[in-house]
Amino acid sequence: MDTLIINSHPDFGNPQSFSHRLQELFCQKFTQAFPQSKLTILNLYDTEIPEISKEGLLAVWKKLGTGQELTAQEAKLATQSQSLLAQFKAHKRQAFVSPMHNFNVTARAKSYIDNILVAGETFKYTKDGSVGLMTDDYRVILLEASGSVYSDNGRYTPYEFPALYLRAIYEEFMGFSDFHIIRAEGTSVLGADKVLEKAAKDLDAVFATFYQ
Repeated sequence: MDTLIINSHPDFGNPQSFSHRLQELFCQKFTQAFPQSKLTILNLYDTEIPEISKEGLLAVWKKLGTGQELTAQEAKLATQSQSLLAQFKAHKRQAFVSPMHNFNVTARAKSYIDNILVAGETFKYTKDGSVGLMTDDYRVILLEASGSVYSDNGRYTPYEFPALYLRAIYEEFMGFSDFHIIRAEGTSVLGADKVLEKAAKDLDAVFATFYQ
């Protein structure tokens, strides 16, 4: 099954980063399981991602909503945003690669979400609240790298904001069927081999379910 990898690490090509290593684990397993299938990798820090700003998406949304003509730059932003949305909707299996920077997702990850969380496209408003539109068996795996440990119900567990944020966006607001988390956690306090061994086992445990 065609799968989209969304890499939100600023240094996405660094083979020493745990985000990169997590992605490689996923890619290797995918290739072994589906040698004839396509894997699309979107490096957010190697892609022009329109941002919410006065001259950016705010201006585009305002003019599109009122039927005003876009400037050349605004039309370019609109095309880029629509292309990201179309790519997103075309892949029912996705892997979101996210390092944890200061307890949260990267800035480019937030900008990407701003382009795909679109009313009338991936969710809709109703009188009883918003409803997700991505309900046709869309699934996502979060590949999260963090310096501390967050899954032990310890001090840092309440502050695993990337997982909390992305789960809410994907499951609660867009209606994805499944949200899995594979963690390379404790990278600053545990040995690399131990961290990656656990991540590989966790990926093995959910991979078949993710693609069923």
